[in-house]
Amino acid sequence: MKPFTFERARTPAEAAEAASRTAGARFIAGGTNLLDLMKLQIETPAHLIDVNGLALDRIEDTPDGGLRIGALVRNTDMAADARVRRAYGLLSRAVVAGASGQLRNQATTAGNLLQRTRCPYFYDTNQPCNKRQPGSGCAAIAGVSRQLAVIGGSDACIATHPGDMAVAMRALDATVETVKAGGATRRIPIAGFHRLPGDMPQVDTVLEQGELITAVTLPPPVGGKQIYRKVRDRASYAFALVSVAAVVQPDGTGRVAVGGVAHKPWRVEAAEAEMPRGAKAVAARLMQGANPTHDNAFKVTLVERTLAAVLAEARA
Repeated sequence: MKPFTFERARTPAEAAEAASRTAGARFIAGGTNLLDLMKLQIETPAHLIDVNGLALDRIEDTPDGGLRIGALVRNTDMAADARVRRAYGLLSRAVVAGASGQLRNQATTAGNLLQRTRCPYFYDTNQPCNKRQPGSGCAAIAGVSRQLAVIGGSDACIATHPGDMAVAMRALDATVETVKAGGATRRIPIAGFHRLPGDMPQVDTVLEQGELITAVTLPPPVGGKQIYRKVRDRASYAFALVSVAAVVQPDGTGRVAVGGVAHKPWRVEAAEAEMPRGAKAVAARLMQGANPTHDNAFKVTLVERTLAAVLAEARA
């Protein structure tokens, strides 16, 4: 274990200030991703800032009829909240589909959003990985890539975002609230929160150094039939090969976001205009420009078939 210093922040602004003035500082709450990476010495923060005492663990109604979910709300509590289950069932189902019960009890809203986009080669420190060591190369591109990205990747990285919660939040048009050093706040639409790899795959989000997530806001409920379907190699405790988060209205219109196919939750709003025509038309537009490897070309077809099953369930 690499040595590091530690402090407990008393306010969100204080936490952001501490992180901005200390090179290599990281926030820690549940630690379900960060601690694993520290044990492997993939992450070696010089300073940890404990944010568990910042009173960001509440779910509150917003004046416009939406919900504000604090950054430290545990995944289990979010999925079980009556308001989330009633009006944002898509989010509740997605959260329950992720990880295991023990991890959901510990994992937080912000930590879930910030988990590293990764692949097996990212964990293997004997292999080159541009995400782990920029400029070293990407072993995944010429390696085993069955689980990896088929769209939105680059010559530097084809890792996939591993989460379920963020896929549902992308379909629900959530907004991420943050605070910076000095107390300045920012609201980031979830559509622009996660980055594609480009030539900087080591940077997963648009957050600045020291910027702290304080909450995620959901707009007023959109209604419709909300479905989350996750296709994976085993029934639990596995990342998605493909996941589909859909909101389907009675007239056949709606929203679709896909997980397991890109460096971030994948949604193409223009594709949603095709929903009344069926899954094939939506998938063709959604996956336009896909560049799969030999190992994962099946994912393009799997997106269409999973979406077809979701739309059939919605009609039923």
